[in-house]
Amino acid sequence: MYSFPIDYVEPVFRPPSEAKSLILPVTNGCSWNKCTFCEMYTQPQKKFRARKPEDVRRDIDKAARSLGGVRRVFLADGDAMVLPTRRLLEILADLKAAFPDLRRVSSYCLPRNLAKKTVEELAQLKDAGLEILYVGMESGDDEILNRVNKGESWESTRSALLKIREAGLTSSVMVLNGLGGESLSRQHAINTATLCNETQPDFLSTLVVSFPQGEERFRAGFGDDFVPLSQQGLFEEIKLFLEHLELERTVFRSDHASNYLVLKGTLGRDKQKMLDQVDLAISSPGAVPLRAEWMRGL
Repeated sequence: MYSFPIDYVEPVFRPPSEAKSLILPVTNGCSWNKCTFCEMYTQPQKKFRARKPEDVRRDIDKAARSLGGVRRVFLADGDAMVLPTRRLLEILADLKAAFPDLRRVSSYCLPRNLAKKTVEELAQLKDAGLEILYVGMESGDDEILNRVNKGESWESTRSALLKIREAGLTSSVMVLNGLGGESLSRQHAINTATLCNETQPDFLSTLVVSFPQGEERFRAGFGDDFVPLSQQGLFEEIKLFLEHLELERTVFRSDHASNYLVLKGTLGRDKQKMLDQVDLAISSPGAVPLRAEWMRGL
């Protein structure tokens, strides 16, 4: 019977683009883990801790013996970048030694933890094999960020993304469609677009906010003010967001399983094409293929 070389503490999450990557846990859980919209690491077994170096090294050695031709590695869980640069460099060196075909290493990244790292440190990590950092921007609106207890601000996210760019790393940014509900939808769309314009991420994706375990924790920051966006409201918000984006060569995707409307393109080249798709979805329901409700998920 086949046994995978790494024993994971479930559940384990990774970005859609890391589907073919070896997932290597270097921490357990998330170092912040207070965002009211996120249920990824709320289970007791996912309480945050940094894994012992010897345990990580053992997993790398077992994977090297069992798996051939590993080319991509994703450092799990919620934010490997909380680890000291020295420790990350050790992990990257171990990976490079274990996997001769390794081409890229990636990680989720909280902006707050990049405040503790210099551009020079990030450039060191880049030279050692780190390639992509996935940043949950969620929103560029400080009021919304406060209400969802993100622990970040416009400026902390802006600073982190500019630091990533200056170090030569690739940034992949995630935005949550519908995060501010009806009352804050307009400022969410416009301020998030403005922050994206300021930072010019390499990749940008949108997900629809959802609460499979219930909305009680999330609503604590809104009270009666939060009215979820309807499907049409989500489309209107995406349209406003796209209209205000002024990006030069950012790859854009709204193909996550939570989205009703799938959009793909490069901004700004394909901006009008995607706006036309959204307009059609708004004005002529049924004219554009949408993801069925039963197919949607996290």
